[in-house]
Amino acid sequence: MEPYDTSVSADLFARSVSAFESLLLTLQGKPAQSMTHAELEEHLEEAGRKLLRQLLQDHLDLRAHREEEAAGREARPRVIGSDGQLRPWQETGHARWLACMFGLVRVKRMAYRGPSMANVHPADATLSLPAGRHSMGLRRLAVTEAVRGSFDQSQQAIERRCGRVLGKRRLEQLLAAASEDIDSFYQQHIPLPCSRDVLLVIEVDGKGVVMRPEALRPATQRAHLAAEAEHRSRLSPGEKPNRKRMATVACVFDAVPAPRRPHDVIHPPGGRSTRRRIRRGPTATRKWCTASLLHPPGKVIADVFAQAEARDPGHNRCWIVLVDGARHQLDLIQREAARRGHAINVLLDFVHVIEYVWTAAHAFHKVGTAEADAWVAGHLTTILAGQADRAAQEMAAQADQAGLRAGRREAVDTCRRYLTGHLDQLRYDIALAAGWPIATGAIEGACRHLIGDRLDITGARWGLVGAEAVLRLRTLIDNGDFDGYWHHHTAREHQRLYPAPDQGEYTLTA
Repeated sequence: MEPYDTSVSADLFARSVSAFESLLLTLQGKPAQSMTHAELEEHLEEAGRKLLRQLLQDHLDLRAHREEEAAGREARPRVIGSDGQLRPWQETGHARWLACMFGLVRVKRMAYRGPSMANVHPADATLSLPAGRHSMGLRRLAVTEAVRGSFDQSQQAIERRCGRVLGKRRLEQLLAAASEDIDSFYQQHIPLPCSRDVLLVIEVDGKGVVMRPEALRPATQRAHLAAEAEHRSRLSPGEKPNRKRMATVACVFDAVPAPRRPHDVIHPPGGRSTRRRIRRGPTATRKWCTASLLHPPGKVIADVFAQAEARDPGHNRCWIVLVDGARHQLDLIQREAARRGHAINVLLDFVHVIEYVWTAAHAFHKVGTAEADAWVAGHLTTILAGQADRAAQEMAAQADQAGLRAGRREAVDTCRRYLTGHLDQLRYDIALAAGWPIATGAIEGACRHLIGDRLDITGARWGLVGAEAVLRLRTLIDNGDFDGYWHHHTAREHQRLYPAPDQGEYTLTA
């Protein structure tokens, strides 16, 4: 092995040594003796960042020095670009800026040139430098900050830690670029297998995100512009402002069956007996989510089915699909299941059923009364026993007998239509006996976390590219796949920038 030139190395790192010695003298001096621990922390944070920046700068200068020495020992350069053309000339003095976790550093390297050819910088590939100014470490920090708070807060947090290295507009652009390899990552990500007696559960839902007018879907955009053209001071009761674009969210998880009875889910009329212990429902494990504002719902549903099929390629497990009753979602789910040739068991979210029944109850009884509670408990017990049709008929018969007015009767009719229109998805008697889940708690929680906690913050209005990037990255992090993805993204970025036959020899250090 060729020995290092230690004298040159020492000279190049002289500024780092001087910065370290200066920091030691400050800590040993009298002024430091009167500092509080908070003042010491603040001083060390600032001086430490400067020291680390200088160490990185000196190391990059050392690399540049050794590159020039190695080039001087070669008779003729043999550098070939990605276009396959030889660059016969070499030139020193080429440099570029790199914004990193410690501040700005200057990367000096040699350029290899040819007539009417773009310059080739082998050192760029060795360091795996990014196309822009910002390092991969800084980009990773930008992602972790921007997906959990506003862009202004994220930019301020990065500035406190790294100095003035990143603006708000560039932060948004880096976030979009960081999400571009998520699809390719999951295409090669194989989930662990599971035994056939474990349930495979899919849940699908939608949630609106307030968008800028140009990011709305065409129909919503036309309705929004038409409403604005009327110049009204306020909306009519029940009218929507048409400012939201619907995001489709889907998840798949495993669950061990947990058989129950109707009275384990809803208390019987008159109260629950204390003689029997309540049986708990199945618990979600290994949950995986996907979501999109940009792609249509069919694409998101196809992605979650692909993840489910990767978990059960032989179709040996029982598949349960839980939805809120939206007809277009049901049609897409049935179509995707038919395309894959797999039988599924579709159930309606029981919490949605409860809301419809409570609305109908208030047509007969006052809000908050024991009579309303008993009425709801009785009908829900009937529905859980697999007799939703009977419950709907009893409601309608009671409304006829009571002679309800049109306004109150509409709540009963709406509940009846909801139940009778989804009878094949209301077989809760079979679901409870088999130990299946009957509520969409997993996807409701995912919608609140992925969208409500970030995309739905007060005053936010999103562009499509930024919102899609934040949503997909938050989903990736929630799945626990961010570390693996970032390694994949870094490798893909290197391949895009440096498509050389020997790029596998380079170590990804950025």
